[in-house]
Amino acid sequence: MILLEAQHIKHYVKDRLLLNVDQLSIQQKDRIGLIGRNGCGKTTLLNMLAEKIVPEEGTVTQHTSCTLLPQLKKTDTTKSGGEVTQEYIQKAFFSNPELLLADEPTTHLDTDHIEWLEKKLSDWQGAFVIVSHDRAFLDALCTTIWEIDDGKIKIYKGNYNDYAAQKERERSEQQSAYENYEKKKRQLEEALIRKERKAQRATKKPKNVNLSESKGQEPYFAKKQKKLQKTANAIETRLEKLEVVEKVNAPQPLKMNLPDAETIRNRMIIRAEDLSGSIDERILWQNTSFFVRGGDKLAIIGPNGSGKTTLIKKLINQEVGITTSPSIKIGYFSQNLNILDEEKSILENVQATSKQQETLIRTVLARMHFFKEDVSKRVGVLSGGERTKVALTKVFLSDLNTLILDEPTNYLDMEAVGALEALLKAYEGSVLFVSHDRRFIENIATRILEIRHQTIRIFEGTYRQWQQAKPMNHNEKKEKRLLLETKITEVLSRLSIEPSEALEQAFQRLLEEKRAMKD
Repeated sequence: MILLEAQHIKHYVKDRLLLNVDQLSIQQKDRIGLIGRNGCGKTTLLNMLAEKIVPEEGTVTQHTSCTLLPQLKKTDTTKSGGEVTQEYIQKAFFSNPELLLADEPTTHLDTDHIEWLEKKLSDWQGAFVIVSHDRAFLDALCTTIWEIDDGKIKIYKGNYNDYAAQKERERSEQQSAYENYEKKKRQLEEALIRKERKAQRATKKPKNVNLSESKGQEPYFAKKQKKLQKTANAIETRLEKLEVVEKVNAPQPLKMNLPDAETIRNRMIIRAEDLSGSIDERILWQNTSFFVRGGDKLAIIGPNGSGKTTLIKKLINQEVGITTSPSIKIGYFSQNLNILDEEKSILENVQATSKQQETLIRTVLARMHFFKEDVSKRVGVLSGGERTKVALTKVFLSDLNTLILDEPTNYLDMEAVGALEALLKAYEGSVLFVSHDRRFIENIATRILEIRHQTIRIFEGTYRQWQQAKPMNHNEKKEKRLLLETKITEVLSRLSIEPSEALEQAFQRLLEEKRAMKD
């Protein structure tokens, strides 16, 4: 049963064609993740589907009850952003629509509440379209991914992992097509050079031939030259008509010169002894002791209000109980972006605190999708997401060896998050970061610091190892087992209809997870 249809949608922002969608439909119980770069039109499309915005061309037809959960901003000063988001979510579920359109529903939610929302949506019987940059969230819930790219929508079957696997295959196919194109182009260019050289030689008088003989042979050589030139022209035409295949840009490894990087590697650089945390009369955590080594990638996790930001500020300010190595140089990224000068360009902002070569600075900015002349844009004209990327690049490339990042992935699209992950993985210094993005933590962290129930605990290992080591109560185990069984059933049914390598891999991952639970 079709719940919603969109036909021949065109929508402009000034002179730019933002959306150019021929046809879309949403079926009963569809679970769709809508993704794309910042500014590509995700929120606009969601509002069109909800009939809050009328497209300049085309039609949207709803055949059922539909509720929009808009992108939320904290406006109530007496409640946290997470509390406001939860209220909106509960209200949306209470209306019990057949189709839910949700724009970044995990905004302001901590990991506990993201998992709470995952369970509610997993148990929910309606259809939904969710805009989200949370890859783990999309993995857990979606069976289809819509990607907006250059105004058009491409549809991928499966969850986010399946989408990523299909994108990687597309990238490999494009690389193979590019290599074939280059090979064919080189062959034609070499053949053209050979034919042109032969044509030139055909005009020259042969050696050891007298004047009368050469005159008799002139028509023969002229004819031969004409034939060779005709062949050369045909090769040139084939070259011109050869369909160009763009090269796949593979990121080159970065080599940065960090101050005292070798001196602090694997040595204790930060020590906390009998450190407590509180706000007014409220205790955040009791006296605790821990340390950070040079080269650590330490994730600081815990519920909203547990004291994560308070802890990193104590570390930065070196309050009583904190001892740091004289060799460390700390850089801090926070959401207020106060390290940027709005009157200066992107490049000038980054160069102001960096000792790296301009070539390397431009390379890192390109990975954050600031290409060529983009780096000359004034920071004051940039969007919130773009400013976040500039601030992160500025901190990353500063003359530092220890980075402290507070929610660095907020407001970043998936490509930017992926680029940041690649940069931090290759970074030879130390990184301490606060995040609720589970996939980001999983990909970066080598140690975990959790604040919960007024206690700080350190886990030596990755986020996945921490999750596996975390004890579950009986109800949590039962819920997880049921969720796994549901996912296995869904993947099996899809495998029977449209078998693929990506689905088979997903099925095997789920079976491994089920076996691990039994063990």
